[in-house]
Amino acid sequence: MASATPNAPAGLAIPEVLPARVLDGAEHFDVVVVGFGIAGGCAALEAARAGARVLLLEKAAVHGGTSSMSGGHFYLGGGTAVQRATGHEDSVEAMVGYLMASTKDPDEEKIRAYCEGSVAHFDWLEDLGFEFERSYFPGKAVIQPGTQGLMFTGNEKVWPFRDQVTPAPRGHKVPVPGDTEGTRIVMDLLRTQVEQAGVEVRYETGATNLVVDGDAATGRVVGLGWRSFDEHGVISAGGVVIAAGGFVMNPDMVARYTPALGSKLFTLGSTYDDGLGIRLGESVGAALENMEEPFITAPFYPPSSRCKGIIVNKDGQRFVAEDSYHARTSYHVMQQPDAVAYLIVDSEHLGEDHMPLVPLKDGFETLEEMEAGLGMPAGSLVKTVEAYNENAANGEDPDFHKHPDWIAPQTAAPWAVLDLSLGVALYAGFTIGGMATTVDGEVRRTDGSVVPGLYAAGACASNIAQDGAGYCSGTQLGEGSFFGRRAGRHAATR
Repeated sequence: MASATPNAPAGLAIPEVLPARVLDGAEHFDVVVVGFGIAGGCAALEAARAGARVLLLEKAAVHGGTSSMSGGHFYLGGGTAVQRATGHEDSVEAMVGYLMASTKDPDEEKIRAYCEGSVAHFDWLEDLGFEFERSYFPGKAVIQPGTQGLMFTGNEKVWPFRDQVTPAPRGHKVPVPGDTEGTRIVMDLLRTQVEQAGVEVRYETGATNLVVDGDAATGRVVGLGWRSFDEHGVISAGGVVIAAGGFVMNPDMVARYTPALGSKLFTLGSTYDDGLGIRLGESVGAALENMEEPFITAPFYPPSSRCKGIIVNKDGQRFVAEDSYHARTSYHVMQQPDAVAYLIVDSEHLGEDHMPLVPLKDGFETLEEMEAGLGMPAGSLVKTVEAYNENAANGEDPDFHKHPDWIAPQTAAPWAVLDLSLGVALYAGFTIGGMATTVDGEVRRTDGSVVPGLYAAGACASNIAQDGAGYCSGTQLGEGSFFGRRAGRHAATR
């Protein structure tokens, strides 16, 4: 259908809203879900289990979406079976406290609902037909290298959070080794459960427009338009759940909202992360949140020994604790002059290259040679390293409060320089922002009212994850599946 936004770039075009009269004679479902990633699959399954007749539309030829590309981290806590089995105490209040402290503009209602429901959600996920391994990985890594079920995947042990809330690991990984595609086993099990629950799934079929009874700014969503190759039509629905992914593959939306993702970065997403779900929401007045906040990262660990080095900008100054979660470090790199930063690490702590996203720039026999070779102001780097080493010898870091586990003097020549600069390191990213929603996934308008009949979940909705600095690995899968379930259940029982 033609854009409702004249002269807008194609990627920013807002789909037309269709009037309810187009539904005369159309097939009807209680709930229609758009997108079969983790959020859409969970929404469809929960709606069907609540007794609804459900249709699930997926633009691709198979289920999974971007979710299937990920390693399989779910951020869960409050005393899960894996936490208990590995001797890690956690509570709802501790989990709430950490997420409230680390989130830019926390929504306490959503955070509390997520934390209070976390253990039950853990059990719900395992009931799909798999089990998180009852084991713990103690090292510093992007994701567990093997099948270990639990590790720290956020900034829980990073100052100031560790002083505010007792740290607990909450990164639960599915039992698949490696960094990618672990979630595929969950999606395959979810597909089986969806089919057994009686959900009708139509692949290679995408939503094109929303159908509204009344005015687009105030009316109720009562259906949607669809297209499959050259065929198109409309479907009547009691509720529509949009779970169609983010917008990282839409260059016009990226240029408008998150230009950093369009510059020298590898984008993390599937072909269909084109922002259409968000623009469908905009067509009926949906408010958008955190659209300008991308997730960007270029991890320099493992090996975890590199966290004992120091990170400096082009002026030779430290600016972040090196034991931060990798996305928090990257967030702060982007704030530095020209987004230039280096990891300085001595030969004792360099270790083997396991994450070649951050290349070795050079090696130097003396700090003075390094300073000159990097073009830093005379004496700046030498002063920074000497001050750090003096404090590190006493197990201290008064400037950035690095955890004692990662403090060590960098004195064993030669020193290596790894280049964290944007355009040199291989940064990857995806979008975080989306439609504003209630705790039950109802889409909000800019005046705070809800759009009757419309829900959103997953990467096209804004929930707990708000920016890279406070992000925890597993949040996208965790909140996508959790709030997807809530949206599906509410749409079915409204």
